[in-house]
Amino acid sequence: MIRYVATRLWQSALTLLLASLVVFIGVRQLPGDPALAMAGEEASPEQVEAIREQLGLNDSLTSQYFTFIGNIMRGDFGESTRTGTAVTELIATTLPVTLWLSAYAIVVAVVVGILFGVIAERFRGRWPEWFANGFALVGLSVPNFWLGILAILYLSVTLGWFPASGYVDVATDPLRGLYYLTLPAVILGTGLAAVIMRQTRASMIETMSTDYVRTARAKGLGRGRVLMRYGLRNSLIVVVTIVGLQLGGLISGAVVTERIFALPGFGKLTLDAVFTRDYPVIQAVVLIITMSYIVINLAVDILYSVVNPKIRVGGAN
Repeated sequence: MIRYVATRLWQSALTLLLASLVVFIGVRQLPGDPALAMAGEEASPEQVEAIREQLGLNDSLTSQYFTFIGNIMRGDFGESTRTGTAVTELIATTLPVTLWLSAYAIVVAVVVGILFGVIAERFRGRWPEWFANGFALVGLSVPNFWLGILAILYLSVTLGWFPASGYVDVATDPLRGLYYLTLPAVILGTGLAAVIMRQTRASMIETMSTDYVRTARAKGLGRGRVLMRYGLRNSLIVVVTIVGLQLGGLISGAVVTERIFALPGFGKLTLDAVFTRDYPVIQAVVLIITMSYIVINLAVDILYSVVNPKIRVGGAN
């Protein structure tokens, strides 16, 4: 296990280095001049040139890249060209909002997805399965932004059950903070819940038709006990895989969800940075998302052996 983790960490470092190169080059291919955006449309050419010199944009790309890497190694992502605020400060302010939203959405998706998956398998051919399949169909086919608009219109404006916008720090006021995040988390987690439900149902149907399950039933174990002990446990491997693969999409979906519900999170920071050609912020955001992918994939691989001890990562016996 230790050798496997060490190998993955080395591979992750190499992947992150290559990602930084791709991000660095890709960001500089964006149309527009960040110096002009920072100076304003009415700035003189001398003022724009002074800002370019200050930001190091007149240096060669090689020099800019090594400066960029050196600053990252020291934990310095630079300053926002839009606001002049340190990028680390902007990330420290906005990232917790997205982390809380994503974590809440994952919990909602896993609980709802597994519950509906179990119901769909347990009541095959009956109305509970049709209801669960209908939920999955809606979650997979209807875009998050449309569900969010409908939720605001009916659940917030018409019924007044949830706030239409705003954010309360969960660390400061947990109950009120989670209340404000409930509607966005449900909307964000709907698509993931639908995927989990379909895969859980398929996995449990396959498991319940195996020989060892039929043997357990023949020995007198009830269907419900067999379902929870064998079917659900085996389906957790599928759930872990799906959550690991879908977390990237969840973060991407958070950009739209945060915009709809006016949440001051990572998504808003990303969009503002792209629209204003804020190079330092864009670079930091993409690198953090890349690092998140790497950490999540490593955690999923290790979690396999926890969910099912028969699985050993790295081919170990």
